[in-house]
Amino acid sequence: MTGWYAERTPDRSAKAVIALMLLALLLVAAVPVALLAGVVMMLLGHVIGGLALFGGSILAAGIAVAVAGMSGMRHLRSLVSGRGLRVVQLDGSQYTDVAEPKDGDYTDVVQLDRSEYTEVP
Repeated sequence: MTGWYAERTPDRSAKAVIALMLLALLLVAAVPVALLAGVVMMLLGHVIGGLALFGGSILAAGIAVAVAGMSGMRHLRSLVSGRGLRVVQLDGSQYTDVAEPKDGDYTDVVQLDRSEYTEVP
């Protein structure tokens, strides 16, 4: 039982990916707040400051999303490459929960002859 929990806990790189994702989500969620604060600043006469606040928040959120996406893809590639993800290939005899009918057992399938096909140029 303890081996299962040891396998399920994320390693250091997974924790970093999770932290980057949470930071990106937080910065994206802060963009509307920055827009509201920028509008208030512009109404008070600080037009350049309001535009800079809003533009900076969009820039920071975009960079955080890009970094989180790149690190997440790198982590996913390392998992799929075989270091951390075990994939078991199943053969046809191991699919016991799906009952496939034989070739002629479908009731709503129309069989076409080769002469009924139309080729598209």
